[in-house]
Amino acid sequence: MAVTLGDVARHAGVSLATASRVLNGSARTVTEELSAKVRASADALGYLPNAPAQALARATGATIGVLLHDVADPYFGAIARGVGDAAARAGLLSLVTSTDGDPERELHAIRMLHAQRVRAIVLAGSGYTDPDAGRRIDEALAAYRDQGGIVTAITDHGPGYGTVLPDNRGGAAELTTALLGLGHRRIAVVTGPERMRVAQERLEGVLEAAAAAGLGGEEVLVERAEFTRDGGRAAVARILDRADRADRAGGAGVRPSVVVALSDICAAGVLAELRERGIAVPEEISVAGFDDIPLATDLAPALSTVRLPLADMGAEAVRLALDPAAGSGDGRQVLVAAEVVLRASTAQAP
Repeated sequence: MAVTLGDVARHAGVSLATASRVLNGSARTVTEELSAKVRASADALGYLPNAPAQALARATGATIGVLLHDVADPYFGAIARGVGDAAARAGLLSLVTSTDGDPERELHAIRMLHAQRVRAIVLAGSGYTDPDAGRRIDEALAAYRDQGGIVTAITDHGPGYGTVLPDNRGGAAELTTALLGLGHRRIAVVTGPERMRVAQERLEGVLEAAAAAGLGGEEVLVERAEFTRDGGRAAVARILDRADRADRAGGAGVRPSVVVALSDICAAGVLAELRERGIAVPEEISVAGFDDIPLATDLAPALSTVRLPLADMGAEAVRLALDPAAGSGDGRQVLVAAEVVLRASTAQAP
């Protein structure tokens, strides 16, 4: 069996991208110590360099590929703007592709970007909790990196990638603590689908803070939905309808005092549904979101949320990919703090 570049990387204890830079002649810098280790491993294993890979590694592609779930979502739009601005400052073009949160579409897009020989790929969507989907995407990215490509990610996509890591769990926990401080003890959480790692991290933050305050499962209602306006609207409709049915049946159908939607675009849908039902916000039910997209201050009432510097996160992902001093992103994590911002959509619990 032929020795692969992955074999050399494992033998030398380095990433695929580092091994490729040494053996395929990339212009990106690698320390003398690492170069010596990689070349020694290649000699020991009898590795023969791949000519097409060398050509790709030496290429100076002028494009950065950006994979995100939905370009129409202001969250991803703000990140894409940050990526595009940073790429333009470097004299590069950003190519944005929406995958609709579908692992198969993401896999196809990675392979297409690989074929187009883009200089780097920025993963701006959430990682997937499905191990099989994650494995297949990692394999496609490894093949791209095997030929000198660079991959950076926004949010956790596993070890080995340069990552801009927003504090999703901590931000959600701080938001929940702030709402508890307003006297809320019956919380409805509208979260994203289980396949999305970001949704899971944010939900975990809410549940951890609620549990620390002594709230149980009956006091924290979790409703799953797509991270869309329609998803948020449908989710809160289900929550309210269940409470109303329980009331009519003589049960404990108490409505939540606050709805925490774990994306702002979902929260916009929650507000729309409450408004249509004639439920006053925040007098009857408070509402909070997550991300602080530009729309958050334009909603009525203005949305309490968790602020993330979305455009800066996109720009940082590009910097990790292009800056040799940052190791071209390999395994480095840049932590991004989350900030709770309370506005008019939340108030003391009734």
